[in-house]
Amino acid sequence: MKNIRNFIIDKTVKPWTKIKSIWSDILKQRLKSFLKFKLSLKVLVIGLIIVSLIGGAVFYIKILKDLPNPNLLRDYKVTPLSTHIYDRNGRLLYEVYRDENRTPVRLQDLPEYVKQATIAIEDKDFYKHNGVSPIGGILRAVKEIVLKQELQGGSTITQQLIKTSLLTPERTIERKIKEIILALWAERIYSKDEILQMYLNQIPYGGSAYGIEEASQLYFEKGAKELSLTEAALLAGLPKAPSLYSPYNDIKLAKIRRDTVLKAMYEQGYISWSKYQESIKEEVKVKPARIKIKAPHFVFYVRQKLEEMYGKDMVEEGGLRVYTSLDLQIQEEAEMIVKEEIEKVKELNVTNAAVLVTRPSTGEILAMVGSVDFFATPSGSYNVTTALRQPGSSIKPLNYAVGIETKTVTPASVFIDAPTCFIASGQPKAYCPVNYDGQFHGPTALRFALANSYNIPAVKMLALNGVEEFIASASAFGIDTFKDPSRYGLSLTLGGGEVRMTDMAEAYGVFANQGIRKDLIAILTVKDKLGKTIYEYKDPNFQLNVRENLQPPKYLAIEGKRVVSKETAYLISHILLDNNARSQAFGFNSDLVVSGKAVSVKTGTTNNLRDNWTIGYTPNFLTAVWVGNNDNSPMKGIASGLTGASSIWNRVISYVLEDQEDLWTPQPDGITGAEICILSGLRPNPDNRCQIRFEYFIKGTEPTATENLKRVVPVNRDTDQLTKPDDPAVEMREKLIIEDPFGLYCLDCNNQNLPVTTVNVDKLKPRQNESSGSES
Repeated sequence: MKNIRNFIIDKTVKPWTKIKSIWSDILKQRLKSFLKFKLSLKVLVIGLIIVSLIGGAVFYIKILKDLPNPNLLRDYKVTPLSTHIYDRNGRLLYEVYRDENRTPVRLQDLPEYVKQATIAIEDKDFYKHNGVSPIGGILRAVKEIVLKQELQGGSTITQQLIKTSLLTPERTIERKIKEIILALWAERIYSKDEILQMYLNQIPYGGSAYGIEEASQLYFEKGAKELSLTEAALLAGLPKAPSLYSPYNDIKLAKIRRDTVLKAMYEQGYISWSKYQESIKEEVKVKPARIKIKAPHFVFYVRQKLEEMYGKDMVEEGGLRVYTSLDLQIQEEAEMIVKEEIEKVKELNVTNAAVLVTRPSTGEILAMVGSVDFFATPSGSYNVTTALRQPGSSIKPLNYAVGIETKTVTPASVFIDAPTCFIASGQPKAYCPVNYDGQFHGPTALRFALANSYNIPAVKMLALNGVEEFIASASAFGIDTFKDPSRYGLSLTLGGGEVRMTDMAEAYGVFANQGIRKDLIAILTVKDKLGKTIYEYKDPNFQLNVRENLQPPKYLAIEGKRVVSKETAYLISHILLDNNARSQAFGFNSDLVVSGKAVSVKTGTTNNLRDNWTIGYTPNFLTAVWVGNNDNSPMKGIASGLTGASSIWNRVISYVLEDQEDLWTPQPDGITGAEICILSGLRPNPDNRCQIRFEYFIKGTEPTATENLKRVVPVNRDTDQLTKPDDPAVEMREKLIIEDPFGLYCLDCNNQNLPVTTVNVDKLKPRQNESSGSES
């Protein structure tokens, strides 16, 4: 530009010559730029062609090369590879889908609601789209990929037919693209009714039943043309997750799924509101299962876990070899014991029982008996070990553990077991707990209150801990069913909430594991169809043969979240194995005693006698037992965990421990012992003799105050009972007084027909441990 400027200024050159020269320079520069652009454009075009060719080749190789023809759908035949599930020693438990039973039916022969139920729950726009739902389906699939890194969801009925009939079960982008292409292609070949008919004849409904006709025969022993509305709705809900929603696995969940289908039918105008209301009131009734299977409740539990890990298609057709934690020898012994013991107590209206055996240090499930008879009607397939039931007093150790962990109490802390009512803001009426035996036991140390399962001390303990704090702590133990603290009151410590047996096993496992929570596991190894190991559970405490004598666990190697200290876990375990401490309620020779073995154990029975538990453990093994009725009807004559669950528990854990050494929980360095007065839990006073006993404490919490029970207190001269200072008949007298955070108890007063003490929970002050208490 500078040269051009100088050229224009130069007056020796003629104007016309200047113009020609300037335009010549400009054209040369433009020509150079154009040639450069043309070259760049050529390179870009060639690059795009090369990329397109490569992309096209990849698309052809990956997608189109082996793309099956949808015309094959009419003559679809499949030879899936069955998945085998074994116990820990390689004994076959179950073969998933060894055979496929199909009996085709014509769409026009089926009741309208069979078709409507399937369309309502699986693909409500089936008759509107062309094989793929671009708005609902594809966007949902993209969301799953982006948010969850999972390729699933968003499939129309046509896509599901293609996926189950013509494609492999892996979850990949390539397979999803093939699925979409083939779905669009199939819709050009077949009518909607033809596609729906093929779908209903080929989709898996659980077990070996493929197609609506076989499913109808399996679950109801009738043809599909005879299905009722509710039966059709049940079957329509199965293909999404046959194991999860199977009535042979969880009849309650099967009903929830069925009702979801019925609701979708109502919302889409297939049935009226009155018909919907009438239908959801019907119970689910199916015929007994007709499958060859060992440990059936456990197998379906494992299968559900496998489907969560690998997807339903891979489990059904992928040829997996699954080695589980179950010991079939222990399982079969537990099954036999359950049947024999329930037969003995059937006159007490006890019809069902469940057993869970685990290794706390590894989390392995060694046995799972979900009901007395899986094949019994109407709900033998109901797995009580994973169902919600009230735990009764078996929840109490967690409550006391919270108090010990926070140093609110010690095993020597005294609770006054006397008539007490609790009031709190938002509580409509006072809560007045009573003990199982209908008696009041006066001043009772924590050790004896827990061991004998007294209710009033447990409620007082929860009042000190706080319901909200206890629910948070229970969650750390593995109890995740206590959700909203506002829904619960102090009855929670007596079993007022619902829990799963599997969660209770994890919670008690915390005590066995010196305070570490270990989640339960059921799968040890998974191998694919080529024998390649694709999953393997590893644990330093794992030992394949659990029938031979096991050494104590390597506690430092237990991986998991610490819930309570070693010291708290030790104190709870010690209290629960103290047969002397529980003798007042259970005697010295109950089913809670395992001959020659130290076993920590706790019972639980709900107030309405609908649930009866016994849970006990050693360092290496844990056994939980429940008895009751699936219909929640009350039992008769069940005594605080005895009679029902405890007899099963004793026989099962005795069998498990048969060849094991007697192992005691090792005492942590942070535990110390001291002699204390039996009545007060305080140190003996040299000047005032007391009956003494030995107790364990977390170091630093042992009592420093000495016992001096004599106090001048107001007493009613007519009743010889404690009274208020403004009582007209009051006299100040020296009495022997025991105190807890809720009131006083006079040892040498008239304690017959004591008046009820009312406690305002909102005004409770945090409890001060006795170790820093003043002398009295």
